[in-house]
Amino acid sequence: MLTLEALQTQIHSIEDLQAVVRTMKALALVSIRQYEQARISLTDYNTTVELGLQALLHHRRCSEDSTGLLPGADAAQTPGQQQKSVGVIVFGSDHGLCGQFNEQVADYALEQMHRRAIPPDCCRLAAVGARLIPYLEAANQPIQQQFALPSALTGTPRLIQDLLRAIEQWRFPQTTHQQPRVDEPAPMPHPDVDQILLFYHQSLGATAFQPVTLQLLPLDLTWLQQLEQRPWQSAALPMVSTPWQPLFSALIRQYLFVSLYRATVESLASEHAARLASMQAAEKNIEERLTDLNGNYRQQRQNAITGELLDIVSGFEALKQPRRYKAAR
Repeated sequence: MLTLEALQTQIHSIEDLQAVVRTMKALALVSIRQYEQARISLTDYNTTVELGLQALLHHRRCSEDSTGLLPGADAAQTPGQQQKSVGVIVFGSDHGLCGQFNEQVADYALEQMHRRAIPPDCCRLAAVGARLIPYLEAANQPIQQQFALPSALTGTPRLIQDLLRAIEQWRFPQTTHQQPRVDEPAPMPHPDVDQILLFYHQSLGATAFQPVTLQLLPLDLTWLQQLEQRPWQSAALPMVSTPWQPLFSALIRQYLFVSLYRATVESLASEHAARLASMQAAEKNIEERLTDLNGNYRQQRQNAITGELLDIVSGFEALKQPRRYKAAR
């Protein structure tokens, strides 16, 4: 049994830990609010990009005959064609204290790759977050590239640019460092990776999230056709003064940028949601532990006081015995 001094020291240590947990809870709540505002802004940005694509597709029909002209559009694989590699980007975390956040998204990504029949030798995988890597390596999944998550929203565009550069190197490795001459038309390279998948956690609330899959490339033709057939919500029709193909490519690049940005923000918001849930569970355990320790401390202190009182009474009774003996004589 611990002494009163040892119990008091343990109580003070747990109270200090409780203060740290409360601070981390506050930081997680502030971060969740910050990423929630970023997500709202990205929704508006994505709506603007979709309006641009909708206006452009009104000028050129997205039919089955023109799918080859769409950058990154879905194309059926011809029989006997060699299976191409699949680019996979998995978003995890760089910091701990977030429960099973990284383990869940790693298991989900591996399960989805197995369900899609993507062999490890045909998968080019990029891990975003150092804490994610041990779970992928434990499953013998090769990792080609690693990226660190930004500590603030201001560093997110740099990460997105690095991811876009990695995707370009995956798709066209032989033309990444080749610049065509000005007087020559740019050749149409044959993609080495024709599919890009994103696996990340999507935030559902303050402490709720779930892993999701996003096919970044090839583009979904059904989505493009829905944009084309969507009625224009204005009396004035948009005008296109630049060539169709470069403008479409520029809008697709914006779509890829906002999709990667949104996946990063969703993953970061989910990470802080997982950390908030972990801190809430830790705070509950700390409060229960403090209740038990304080109860033990009060019980032992009461026992010590009772023992001291009994010692005083016993000493007083012992002092009274000689007087009684003398009086009896």
